[in-house]
Amino acid sequence: MPITQISDKEPIPAIEWAVSSAPIDYPRAVAFMEQRAAEIRAGTARELIWLCEHPPLYTAGTSAQPQDLLEPARFPVHTTGRGGQYTYHGPGQRVVYVMLDVRRHFGDVRSFVTFLETWTIDTLDSFGVKGETRKDRVGVWVKRPDKGDNVEDKIAAIGVRLRRWVSFHGLAINVNPDLTHFSGIVPCGIREHGVTSISDLNVNASMADVDAALRTKFQARFHSVRETADPFASSVSRETGAALAAT
Repeated sequence: MPITQISDKEPIPAIEWAVSSAPIDYPRAVAFMEQRAAEIRAGTARELIWLCEHPPLYTAGTSAQPQDLLEPARFPVHTTGRGGQYTYHGPGQRVVYVMLDVRRHFGDVRSFVTFLETWTIDTLDSFGVKGETRKDRVGVWVKRPDKGDNVEDKIAAIGVRLRRWVSFHGLAINVNPDLTHFSGIVPCGIREHGVTSISDLNVNASMADVDAALRTKFQARFHSVRETADPFASSVSRETGAALAAT
């Protein structure tokens, strides 16, 4: 919803927080983020954290290598402008799209990415999962001594894009996805390590639990956050009604 023009001299308005209840088509999500980021730049919309899921799909970031797409016919493949290589999105994975004024809040891109990493690690810590970063690998990793010495699996991916200092895309945490779906790609171009999830680590946490932890940890840094409506609630309702009418 548009708001009045925001001046740099005025208090920063509350950051909006939205959760979509049904899987969102990826191109529609990207189109929404593009529009919202433009409105944030123009000062006509509030910054937004948007939590959602997608149907099973692969995305190719700006550094994706063709040889890392192992099964191109398995799921839809979407080329996207975020940084990084191939990633998977699907049910059971919490995708967090982050639309913030990076220069205002962080000053530089590195500090912003560090915040995303720390936010993810702190969220995982809420469930007793120790996430770590690596200088030579993107994302958040967990050690797997149960699988052997020096074995690590990726539990969260991070990939962002900035346009005139406003961010979009964000991070994805594996809560309880079908991990076999990752086998159609080389996730983030890393062949030496696998992927895991909160469920795979034998931790009982629902998507709602993860959402609550994400918000708690986010508000430790950004105190002014307010709920807003699912941006696709009306369209999901229309599509559900049309499907029921057709049966």
